[in-house]
Amino acid sequence: MKPQSALTRLNRTLLAVVGLALLGGGLLVLFAGLDLYRRWHLTPPVGWPLTSPGNVLLSAADRTRWSSQGWWWPTAIAALTIATALALSWLIAQLRRPRPRAIPVGGTPPAEGVELRNRALSDVITAEMHSLPGVKKAQARMTGRPQHPHNRIDLTLTPHGAPSRVLHEFCDGPLPNARRSIGTDQFPTEVRLRVARHKPHRAE
Repeated sequence: MKPQSALTRLNRTLLAVVGLALLGGGLLVLFAGLDLYRRWHLTPPVGWPLTSPGNVLLSAADRTRWSSQGWWWPTAIAALTIATALALSWLIAQLRRPRPRAIPVGGTPPAEGVELRNRALSDVITAEMHSLPGVKKAQARMTGRPQHPHNRIDLTLTPHGAPSRVLHEFCDGPLPNARRSIGTDQFPTEVRLRVARHKPHRAE
């Protein structure tokens, strides 16, 4: 099983927080819309919005409460700017995956100062994948940190290629070869499979 990266844990935490906030807001609207407070004889929390069907989220007094203060608009603009910058940085982090330039070669004992270039290892894995029967196109990429590299392979199979057979031969050949090249058994690998489309046959 591939270990979770810091970005994956952060994404899951943010999604959980946003999900809980949306769930709470949805339940609040549901209670107000269906008037469940009155039907179930519940006492809504003091100061909560939408505690009855006639309430609004922000009253006119709440919307204009701080607008006359001199510090209000600069603070609001600064807060929105920071929120936008954080959202953009999070989006860029999703689109950009760190790629190590070189991977240190381990072993017993570890080889001090010996490194294998990322491109060289990717090219070797790609070439070995191309030689497997049933593979039409292959592309290997290294991601992660140099001390903890990850291997991502995009495979396009021929129309008659068997995914189970290709994965079995990959685990018996290219994958252990790559592990021996960097001298470690910890080399998380993600394989993405797709099948090439059949070309239409002309009947004569």
